[in-house]
Amino acid sequence: MKVHYSFILTCLILLLFQNKLAAQTSQKFDEINSDISTFIPPLHVLIDSAMLHDPGLRMRELQIIINNAKLKGSRIDWTKNVGIQTDVRFGTFDNYSNNVSGGIPTNNVTTRTEMRYGYGAYISLPLFNAFNRGHQLTIAKTELEQARSLADNERGVLTQEVIRQYNDLVLRQRLLKIKSKSLETSRINMQMTEKGFLSGTISMSEYVTISEAVSRAEADCESARMDFLTSYLILEEIVGMKFNLTNPTQGK
Repeated sequence: MKVHYSFILTCLILLLFQNKLAAQTSQKFDEINSDISTFIPPLHVLIDSAMLHDPGLRMRELQIIINNAKLKGSRIDWTKNVGIQTDVRFGTFDNYSNNVSGGIPTNNVTTRTEMRYGYGAYISLPLFNAFNRGHQLTIAKTELEQARSLADNERGVLTQEVIRQYNDLVLRQRLLKIKSKSLETSRINMQMTEKGFLSGTISMSEYVTISEAVSRAEADCESARMDFLTSYLILEEIVGMKFNLTNPTQGK
């Protein structure tokens, strides 16, 4: 069985990062102050993990194995027309012999119970198989190359998907930080507005306007938080790896 050392190396790297992620479980992940890129494996490790866990790519790789076996079968297909034939018989046989003695022919008949056997080689080469062999080999080679091309295309698509999702996760956290800071500023402004409203220095319309702004900031922050969580879970699903961040959107 052929061992792919790159596959083994990838598995070892993933195992090391899984242990690292498990050790980080006890660390508090803060969605505002923590950098998500330091709590998950590097991009190249995520891509390797996705390659190992993606069922579509696995299907393409199995098709390569099937087509490679078909090609090998086509190359040795001619051997079915070459072989050894044996024949074994057991029973009672009549043996005839003619002897000429003194110019007088005599016939002898004997009956014996015995086992007879014979063997030999044969070659059968139908013309259709001879002329069609090159065509069949071409088809088998083309199917193998097609399967390899589809697998390469699947790897490229999967790599792009992981890159996009990784960057989307980083972006979602940055947007969440921005929305959270905006919400914090709005709340501070609201506190000052409430004091001004109670002291009579701020009108009711101004108070309502600031209150609505705070509500919008809260809604934007919650939307950004859910977008971040969704992106986090999708990336886990694509790469087939749990990042072990408990409540990644809990924050402070």
